[in-house]
Amino acid sequence: MLIIGIAGGSGSGKSTVVNKIIEGLPKDEVAVISQDSYYRDNGHLNAEERTKINFDHPSSIEFRLLIEHLDMLRNGKTIPMPIYSYVTCARAKETLPIKPQKVIIVEGILVFTNAKLRDRMDIKVFVDADADDRLMRIIWRDIEERGRSFKQVLTHYQTYVKPMHLQFIEPTKRYADIIIPQGGENHVAIEILSSRIKINLSNY
Repeated sequence: MLIIGIAGGSGSGKSTVVNKIIEGLPKDEVAVISQDSYYRDNGHLNAEERTKINFDHPSSIEFRLLIEHLDMLRNGKTIPMPIYSYVTCARAKETLPIKPQKVIIVEGILVFTNAKLRDRMDIKVFVDADADDRLMRIIWRDIEERGRSFKQVLTHYQTYVKPMHLQFIEPTKRYADIIIPQGGENHVAIEILSSRIKINLSNY
């Protein structure tokens, strides 16, 4: 099993990179574990309290469960991956079964902040992008997908996203084996990474 960690700032293009890697691999050989599925359940909070959740701090992630699930996959067991909603800030009662595959991609803004999780990764990739490009993507995503107003997005970015990026996410770039500038638009870097993955798979 090849475990690939893909980190980078919010709105950097991680999902695009992941999707392009998946496109180049057989469907039955890759599974994606999203850090976002492991946000702590805060469904008990009211609407005002939910706006104050700091999704960009490592403490917001239940890393213990994420690592436990990753170890289960390495041992050939299917995991019940949580389903998280940004609208309700709660986990659904249902879970998503993820079967062990030859390639496991663990992606999220904070996946390099946990040493135990990093130690389980064979390849670590940091997706880099300019701050203004990330902000534009965050504005579009949070309005369209998370039901926030334009003012709420900017307030949240200034209060949480930007300072947490500088404190926790940007420093983890030093752990990366590969850095992909320009996010999902860097086709050359993605092609090189995909080729490397295929070479590793051929050795298994």
